[in-house]
Amino acid sequence: MKKSELVEHLAKRHALAKNAAQLILEDVVNVINEGVRKNGRISITGLGTFTVTKRAARTGINPQTKAKIKIKATKVAKFKPSPALKEAAAKFKG
Repeated sequence: MKKSELVEHLAKRHALAKNAAQLILEDVVNVINEGVRKNGRISITGLGTFTVTKRAARTGINPQTKAKIKIKATKVAKFKPSPALKEAAAKFKG
């Protein structure tokens, strides 16, 4: 499902204008981003937990030249799904 489809679904389900549903969705995304940036973690019951973890420096290979390159250490966002989301994924029929 794309963002536009999610906005349309929310608008229909809650009898909202599409622009109002889009603003709400964008606000939710902004709150998640802000929570991760400020606290390094945000947990949403029924969905999962977003956290910041450190990725160590490592050596990679340039696929075009096969030359070894150094990749710097960095921080990355990770997502751990809730048990409810894991169960929903297990029931996917695709």
